[in-house]
Amino acid sequence: MIKIGLTGSIGMGKSTSAKLFAEAGIPVNDSDAVVHDLYSGEAVPLVEASFPGTTIDGKVDRQELSRKLAGDPSGFKRLEAIVHPLVRERERQFLERQRKAGAGMVVLDIPLLFETGADKRVDKIVVVSCDPQIQRERVLARPGMTEEKFNMILSRQTPDAEKRARADYVIDTGGSIEAAGEQVREIIADLRRKQQSKT
Repeated sequence: MIKIGLTGSIGMGKSTSAKLFAEAGIPVNDSDAVVHDLYSGEAVPLVEASFPGTTIDGKVDRQELSRKLAGDPSGFKRLEAIVHPLVRERERQFLERQRKAGAGMVVLDIPLLFETGADKRVDKIVVVSCDPQIQRERVLARPGMTEEKFNMILSRQTPDAEKRARADYVIDTGGSIEAAGEQVREIIADLRRKQQSKT
């Protein structure tokens, strides 16, 4: 089973690309969705203990947590120490299920793939990228996003050029969804060809 690590900086179109893989029949494990789920489940008491006042009605209030982290960036390390092991366990369960189901390849959608060393756990790396101006417009159009917040997020991410240099494949999302979908299908076909040539 080929493990594809899918990553890309904020606003590059990673979530859209993950959907395109899923639509092409490749099982996707979405780390963001897992975190979202953990924030209304097992991570809640741990986050509240480390960041008092950031949970409401049994859920992590992401905006409040984000506000606290903006005021104290050292909190990111504490948060990662809570969340990353839980995310890794969910990923392990996903891989186990897909192996049993006989999947030929899977996608692990990991925003901080290089930053967390997850690139060592995958067989191929797909980086989603586009022109920095398009990225900026997409991100600043999001509700509640500011230049300051955008710059803070970028400062914690590996630069796009470095990601592209370390990728096995790059999906350019600067054009239409159809064009991105075509690139995704080409990557899948290429990986299948390589898989077959090995057997």
